[in-house]
Order: sequence, then structure tokens, then C-alpha cells
Amino acid sequence: GLLSVIQRLKGSPEQELCIILLGLDNAGKTTLLKRLASEEVSTITPTLGFNIKSIHSQGFKLNVWDIGGQRSIRPYWKKYLGSTDLLIYVIDSADQKRFEETGQELAELTEEESLTGVPLLVFANKQDLVTAAPAAEIAERLSLHTYRDREWQIQACSALSGEGVQDGMNWISSQIMNRKK
Repeated sequence: GLLSVIQRLKGSPEQELCIILLGLDNAGKTTLLKRLASEEVSTITPTLGFNIKSIHSQGFKLNVWDIGGQRSIRPYWKKYLGSTDLLIYVIDSADQKRFEETGQELAELTEEESLTGVPLLVFANKQDLVTAAPAAEIAERLSLHTYRDREWQIQACSALSGEGVQDGMNWISSQIMNRKK
């Protein structure tokens, strides 16, 4: 998982990256964070504030902030964006009733000045559920093709099983390497 991404970057001097993990409540952000940190994902409770995981490896530090997605917490998201190197936005692919709401939240986020040009990885989570919309359909419904001011990628995944998560992390790794050049 995440350690292999970090190991690919081992030739770099001490570098610290800030990754913000956002999305509506119940999208699977905390499950994804625990999966990235190679932790147990069988019991997850809703995040009422934030979780942060720092992973050190071979002179590299990756700080991943998972911030709760309840409507009452969302106005505070902006306070965490200051030094973001990469934004991960998690969507519950099976909750199609909330696609419009999650699309509006994502559009507002990408308009934030502090996120100008910051790469965006959208995890279309919960692909293991039969009611999940395919990633291509979600990209279309969220109008991701209109995001011309940044690199972006949508990745189908299941944070629960881990399927697709490594593919997203590989994309993050390539973004980090491209920014270093």
C-alpha cells in the first residue's frame, strides 16, 4: 500500500507531504485511511472531527488528514487546506441520491484559492456493492472533465477489500514525482 509508494520516493531528501482526505459522511474515508496505513478495517466509527496518520519511511513523511464529512463539519474543511499537496476526495458509489450534493461540495473545494493546481484523486468507493455506479459514470455526473486547472484522476475502489486502492496510490506517486521535477 502506502509504504510501497513511499519506498519509491526513498531517493528524495527529507520531505513532508500533506494529503487531505475529504468526502461526505459515510463515503468510507476512515476505512480508506486505515487501509492505507495497513490497519484493521472491520470496525470503523464515524469521524466527528478528524483523524491523522503520519507514516515515516526512509526519510519521508506523509501526513494524511481524514476530516469528518457531516454537514455540520464541512464548513471547517477550508481551515485544513493551507499546505495541501494532494486532495483525495472519497465518494460512496452506491449512494447515487447524494451525487449532486457531493459534486457541489467538490466543486466548492476546487474553487478554494489554497487548492489551486493541487492534484485531485477521486476514489469511487464501495465498488464491491451491486448498486455502485461505475467510476466513468461518476466522473461524468460530477463534471470532472471541466477541471482544467489541475491533474485529476478517478479510481474505482473498495476501501473494505482494498481493491483499486493501490492503483490510486500509484497515481499519487506519479503526481509527487512529476511535481519534484
